Amino acid sequence: MVRRKVHEWVEPITEEQLWQRPYPYGNSAGHLLLHLTGNLNYYIGARIAGTGYVRDRDLEFNETERKPKGEVLAAFDRAIAMVVDTIRKQTEADWAAPYTAERSQCQDRFAILLSCAGHAYHHVGQIIYLSKEWAKEAAQKAATP
Repeated sequence: MVRRKVHEWVEPITEEQLWQRPYPYGNSAGHLLLHLTGNLNYYIGARIAGTGYVRDRDLEFNETERKPKGEVLAAFDRAIAMVVDTIRKQTEADWAAPYTAERSQCQDRFAILLSCAGHAYHHVGQIIYLSKEWAKEAAQKAATP
């Protein structure tokens, strides 16, 4: 569901809009996608699935390379697929297994999965807002003679 929502709201925006920050201190939709991808790859991939992913959290918000939208969405899709695969591999006992990670207070695998889901939907909400603002702006420009 989260993957579908992200695609639904990111597909209509332009490559330029993907990287445009709404305010000097705000995050672009592209940076939010990099952040969600890094978050899932680290907390689920590296810490549970053992992928070896090494996270650079600061770069998720400050990346200056404007990667194409398709590339950013494909990386997000791979992260989602990895999470789904990891979930399917968990046994009942795995969910209660001890868990530790930087910047997390979660103590078991179930808790970190819930934390990541909530975190994802928080940022997807921000992406939805940005996409709606871009659509509103485009409609206003189209209506102006």
